[in-house]
Amino acid sequence: SSATVESGGDVDIKQKNNQRSAQSEQQKAKSFLVKAFSVALFIMAVVLVTQFNSFYSAFLILSAVLMSTIGVLIGLLITGKPFGVVMTGVGVIALAGIVVNNNIVLIDTFDHIKKSTQTVKDAVLQAGMERLRPVLLTTVTTILGLLPMVLQINVDFLTREISIGAPSTQWWVSLSTAIVFGLSFATILTLIVTPCALQFRANIREAIRGFKEKKQRL
Repeated sequence: SSATVESGGDVDIKQKNNQRSAQSEQQKAKSFLVKAFSVALFIMAVVLVTQFNSFYSAFLILSAVLMSTIGVLIGLLITGKPFGVVMTGVGVIALAGIVVNNNIVLIDTFDHIKKSTQTVKDAVLQAGMERLRPVLLTTVTTILGLLPMVLQINVDFLTREISIGAPSTQWWVSLSTAIVFGLSFATILTLIVTPCALQFRANIREAIRGFKEKKQRL
């Protein structure tokens, strides 16, 4: 009986050690992904400020990246999937690249059109119309390409069999879910919130200009 107790104690100790090692590895992965995401945002900010020569445009693009994580969390809640530190974190970093690209295309088009239009409102509307199809095509093709991984559909080309919920698909569910739902949410931000923010900047400038003119008249 004493031998049985000792063997049981050894098993408990091994399980605790395995749990501790797994937790430590997860913490290391978490800290690495947080640092990688922070460095990526910093490099994006430097490049965007250099590209657009505007802190406001860079702020708009980076805020869309940060707010796209709301879509990631909503997607995980809807699908009932856990927040995997490694795969979901990699999905968020990959999502940032797509979101940045869509916003850069829209804001760059707006800056070019603004030079040839009379009002900012016309430039915002025209840029939205011109960039609507490219942004939607990017979103739809990306989502359709990742749907098999979200739905855990596995296609075996050798045996010509389609299986759902295979063990090989479970590893990629968190990553694909993060990108699909995050990109869907970010697309709404790109097509609605970003143009509104550009118009808001113009309205603030007009209000400041009008206030200065009234002050000078007085």
